[in-house]
Amino acid sequence: MIEIRAVGGYNEVGRNMTAIKVDDEVVILDMGIHIENYINYTEDEDFVFVDVKEMIKVDAVPDITTIDDWKDKVKVIVPTHAHLDHVGAIPFLANNFKAPLLCSPYTAEVIKTILKEDKIKLNNRINVLNTNSIYQISENLKIEFINMTHSVPDTVMVAVHTKYGVIVYANDFKFDMNPTLGEKPNMKRLEELGKKGILALIVESTYSRFDRKTESESVAREKLKDVMLGTDTRGKAVIVTTFSSHIARMKSIVEFGRKMNRKIVFMGRSLSKYSEAAENIDLVNFSKQVEMAKYGNQIKRMLKKITKEGKEKYLMVVTGHQGEPKATLSKMSAGIFKFWFEPGDIVIFSSSVIPTETNRKNREILEGKLSEYDVEIFRDIHVSGHAAGRDIKELINIVKPNHIIPAHGSKNMTNSLADIAKGLKYKKENIHILNNGQKINIMKIC
Repeated sequence: MIEIRAVGGYNEVGRNMTAIKVDDEVVILDMGIHIENYINYTEDEDFVFVDVKEMIKVDAVPDITTIDDWKDKVKVIVPTHAHLDHVGAIPFLANNFKAPLLCSPYTAEVIKTILKEDKIKLNNRINVLNTNSIYQISENLKIEFINMTHSVPDTVMVAVHTKYGVIVYANDFKFDMNPTLGEKPNMKRLEELGKKGILALIVESTYSRFDRKTESESVAREKLKDVMLGTDTRGKAVIVTTFSSHIARMKSIVEFGRKMNRKIVFMGRSLSKYSEAAENIDLVNFSKQVEMAKYGNQIKRMLKKITKEGKEKYLMVVTGHQGEPKATLSKMSAGIFKFWFEPGDIVIFSSSVIPTETNRKNREILEGKLSEYDVEIFRDIHVSGHAAGRDIKELINIVKPNHIIPAHGSKNMTNSLADIAKGLKYKKENIHILNNGQKINIMKIC
């Protein structure tokens, strides 16, 4: 018998967590935070000691009380990739389960870096499984990592192999056939699983309402190249901000910075964390190409040095693409980190605004302050890491699941994915819109 419980991420974008019980064994997939709720509660973007019950109460982490009766049955915790809305609750919640973590190499390194940096003790063993590999949990349960592209390295789709059939968990992904870092998605393996028959597909719905295919990271690279190498930057400060976890994007930024003949500086804690994790597994070698300023005092000294030597000699890569008040770019614009902006200086947002009220307000405030200095702002030099409607349709057509469970989204998002399934002639009883805390029994539905 297979039972699936929606623990988090089924009513919102964030705090993703799903539990699957196969007879008497439980697999947990993802364990993320809701970043906006976490920051609103802690007033900090980094990990700080907080009461877990309060974190659950304010919807910052998944409500694990909904699987209290499964607590002793958990065999493994499997985060699909290194984004905080998928791994960020591990430091707070994983110790509640006597089960190891099973992670791809980069995901494991990010978790280890967070634990080390923030002095958090985790009792769970961290096991590493390469992409396109299988891990035997027990006689009747196997976990398979299928290589996938996203906006962070070593992202996987997880195939849970049971004696009743296979469940594919696809949070997050896109089909990027021209990635700038790492391998292409393993379409061949998805096709093989589709031919054998998939019992259920749990799939992200974040951009399901957009009838398009998500663009390749190579497109974002060309956008960056056009701005960084095709704009007159002589005598001007050039500042780039993007997602710290987006190592492929960071690699492109560093490459173009070197072609600009500028010294490259990373400023901000999260940039240091994700870069260190990537270097630990030889994905990149930023430390030989980049100066790093992690903490506030280091950033202040670095900005003083840049001002003294000449800002036209540097490319500054900073945290703060969402306008977060405690991030480096916001502190520079507010004068907390002293930097003399001048008309014509260039600020590049290699990111989109994550569509929440807090992010919109923060970016509006940040851009307002930057505009007062009359700097030149380049926005949305970016492509998404999330599958849009046509990618989701393609996935469904490839794996041909008996059941479809939309996840990773608010109700309008999960309903949009349900509409895609209906358009592919799926019956209503085989499409399951769940709320956080709800469960379904697949064997009874079959």
